[in-house]
Amino acid sequence: MPELLRNKKAFFDYEILEKFEAGLELLGSEVKALKNGRGAIVGGRVILRGNEAYLIGADIAPFQSANAPAGYDPLRTRRILLTRAEIKRLTGSEHERGLTIIPLSVYTKGPLLKLSLAVARGKKQHDKRQSIKKREDDKRIRRTLKS
Repeated sequence: MPELLRNKKAFFDYEILEKFEAGLELLGSEVKALKNGRGAIVGGRVILRGNEAYLIGADIAPFQSANAPAGYDPLRTRRILLTRAEIKRLTGSEHERGLTIIPLSVYTKGPLLKLSLAVARGKKQHDKRQSIKKREDDKRIRRTLKS
């Protein structure tokens, strides 16, 4: 499962509570662009409207800008393919105060493109400082063990 895009800020800015795997409804040129690594999901999030899930704020550049379809919008809303049970579960999470649904990564699974998304809670500033401190402590421990 080669990872095509990754939302690195998600693990720093949010506390991940639950992960899901979903399909993405994309145009052919968007699939080619993603397989070439042209895109970003860092600012994206997932919304639920009318028993369907949508990815908003993800930037997928056209594969070839000269041959892009007329009126192509790289920030357009893209439908996420989930089961009814998963959408019901996410709907409950979305309405809970302080929770949001964010994309974590886009990867291939066989011939298909999949989106890993998570229900997350935003971290406060002091939580982020603790994450940085823990990461630096782990680096220092690994360095001392190595030498």
